[in-house]
Amino acid sequence: MQRACGGGVLSMRFTHVYPDGPAPYYTFIAPGREGAEIEQWEAIKSAASEAILSAGGTITHHHAVGRTHLPWADKERSPLFGRALAAVKSELDPSGILNPGCLVRAK
Repeated sequence: MQRACGGGVLSMRFTHVYPDGPAPYYTFIAPGREGAEIEQWEAIKSAASEAILSAGGTITHHHAVGRTHLPWADKERSPLFGRALAAVKSELDPSGILNPGCLVRAK
């Protein structure tokens, strides 16, 4: 946030606790630059996601992956699992209409 916005506030809470660990939710509030808000958000999202993975955390949670998490889910899962998941998706959803780009890259 410092690099992207010049500062800000970060808060975190555990929304769910599972046997293998908690599900932390983060909220950030930072000053936006008009016209650069998406770029700033992407920079913060990328830095946070990289930090999660480098610390051994998982980018997925009980809401699954989704488009905004997919670049880091791709890094987290093994190539074999990624290919298997894509094959199952292709077999069950050959037209690619069910949540395209959420678990695997859209065709």
